[in-house]
Amino acid sequence: MTDDTTPQDWPAIVGELDRLLKLRSIPFAMKMFERRDDMEAIARIRRPTAVHTLDQVVGQASRLGWTVGVTAEDLVGAQCRAVVGLGGAKTDAWRSGQHMAGVWFSTEEDAAAHQAAMNCVPDGRYEALAVGPLSTGKLDPPDIVLFYATPGAMIYFINGLQWAGYKRFDWSVVGESACADSWGRALSRREPSLSIPCFAERRYGGVLDDEMLMATPPEHLVKAIEGMKALSKNGFRYPFPQYGVQQDVRAGMAVSYPS
Repeated sequence: MTDDTTPQDWPAIVGELDRLLKLRSIPFAMKMFERRDDMEAIARIRRPTAVHTLDQVVGQASRLGWTVGVTAEDLVGAQCRAVVGLGGAKTDAWRSGQHMAGVWFSTEEDAAAHQAAMNCVPDGRYEALAVGPLSTGKLDPPDIVLFYATPGAMIYFINGLQWAGYKRFDWSVVGESACADSWGRALSRREPSLSIPCFAERRYGGVLDDEMLMATPPEHLVKAIEGMKALSKNGFRYPFPQYGVQQDVRAGMAVSYPS
């Protein structure tokens, strides 16, 4: 999927990201494969011995440091498969949302609207995908890179993205199946994509209560790091020091927001 073949020093990039954002989990890569054999040829790649949600596989990469490859049959149900375009999951039954009606949504019409709102990789091109720690370089070049972080770290990362070549970001929230807002959106649109992880990601993927997920093509990761380093030189660093809710604000504002 990726068109970016520029060599990168991934251990150094991950080190910079950890230093700037004080991450508590492992930044990881996701890569799609048109041929299953190419995925299985990755050195020491793990293959599931049980059926998983993709949230669990992502958790194995981000929490355990594993490089894991999957095909459609390794993933439970059509919902996980559809987001990454595996196994021809987007059938009429899937689009109807009937499996979510009365569970996550009041009516079948509501459930169908949710399915239509999801960002998904198109069906038919890919047979497999792999996720694993970005720093190992096993998935080089990655299609997208991802990391979990607190809301404070995420806004600092976004500030870094906006340091040069400013643009406003408008992100989606589909609710349940929020992986469509993160890796589904980043893979299909080739844009930085922030999400609030959903119930399944937290229950099955080990996502902590105060974590958000950023998924982005790798070139945006490098751009954000350069932006955060520039902001750091101006005294803006994460975690943000508390000024105090009762202090005279003028001294602090004069530094951060000069008139």
